[in-house]
Amino acid sequence: MRLLVIVAVFATACATSTGSLKPGGPMDTAENPIVQTGNPVLRARAKDVPVEQIGTPEFQQLLVRMTEAMRKAPGVGLAAPQLGVSLRVLVLEDRSELQAALTPTELAERERVPVPLRVFINPTLTPIGDDKVTFFEGCLSVSGYAALVGRWREVEVSGLDEKGQPQTWRVKGWPARILQHEVDHLDGTLYIDRMVSRSFGTLPQVKALYGGKPITDVKSTFGVE
Repeated sequence: MRLLVIVAVFATACATSTGSLKPGGPMDTAENPIVQTGNPVLRARAKDVPVEQIGTPEFQQLLVRMTEAMRKAPGVGLAAPQLGVSLRVLVLEDRSELQAALTPTELAERERVPVPLRVFINPTLTPIGDDKVTFFEGCLSVSGYAALVGRWREVEVSGLDEKGQPQTWRVKGWPARILQHEVDHLDGTLYIDRMVSRSFGTLPQVKALYGGKPITDVKSTFGVE
């Protein structure tokens, strides 16, 4: 999801759609471990992680691989199905250096702030309030493109952390968008299923045409209220 960076940016042989911790698919290499749209693993509902599996070396290594792949991309979130592993686990982290290209206005509009590394296992997400916001969003599994997507402004997510301990996080703004994007992955949904289709474009075009512009002007261009 670049995964949700700047403008909010995230092989025909299939990766495993089981709960195996082993990666799968021809895109899963040391250079590019992230599977791309068209791979069935991205369209299946991921399986719940048994609590007793969380402390195993294999599962902890999966968390390491997910974090490394997210940072290398670079991105701000990643779900296990994006590595070909159909388990309900996500990681997210929004470092200040990933926000450096945004203007103060863009940061304020997006309510984007640095977020330390978080892990959610078997997450349950609940929208808070009725407010929705629309910004450009992309995905590491739909590499090279972005589109406007409406999301809830504030959400609450509950699940387990990397040690299997219960946790709940109520958050708004950009972290809430990241969470919704990644939980969608766990349900077999991509942002292209939710996008304003006429806004879909390549990342270079989106950046050149709309980078730095107020979101109200961008939405007006596409007739989005």
